[in-house]
Amino acid sequence: DKFISGKNKQNAVKSVVVTNAECRVLWCSPARPASCADITHARQLGLVKLLADGPAVEIFADAGYQGLGAQTGGRVVTPPHRKFKKSAPDW
Repeated sequence: DKFISGKNKQNAVKSVVVTNAECRVLWCSPARPASCADITHARQLGLVKLLADGPAVEIFADAGYQGLGAQTGGRVVTPPHRKFKKSAPDW
């Protein structure tokens, strides 16, 4: 039951994988039920604290992680929000 997604009603697991520019795996989280959002999963894993307190790195993430940039001092870069598609602000 805990692995059944509420959206698609299917069994699903989720893991977070961090790679470098050459696609080498730097970090991989354990598999967890996919019934939570990407950003919540990252917070539960302690990734936000690790990035905020750790070495200065820049991570490119998909739109599921919007909001982590502010929490990690700009270390997580996500695509602009949909409402800014035509005239994105400079930040």
